[in-house]
Amino acid sequence: MRIMLKVSIPVEKGNALVKDGTMGTTIGAVLEELKPEAAYFFPENGRRTALLVVDLKDGSQIVPTVERFFLGLDAAVDLIPVMTAADLRAGLDQSAKKRQ
Repeated sequence: MRIMLKVSIPVEKGNALVKDGTMGTTIGAVLEELKPEAAYFFPENGRRTALLVVDLKDGSQIVPTVERFFLGLDAAVDLIPVMTAADLRAGLDQSAKKRQ
C-alpha cells in the first residue's frame, strides 16, 4: 500500500536540530530506513515540510513509520493513500467489470 506522508516540522524544533547539526543525520536516517519512492522538501506555512511516498507492506507499519517523525522531529504527520497510474488503471478496470 503506497502512502504519501506529509511531514511538517515545528520551527523551534527544526531550528534546534539545524543549530546542533543533527537535522541532516536525522532526516538521512529516516530516508535510509524508509527508502521512499520519492522525497520532496519545501517550506509550507513557515515550516520545514516533506512529502515522502513509501510502500508499506501492511497497515501495522503505519505506527513505526509515523512514530519516528513524532519522536525525532516533533512533527505533524498526514497520511494520504496514493496510487500509481497502473494501480488506477487496474482499479478502473475492476470497477468497470463490476458494473457490467
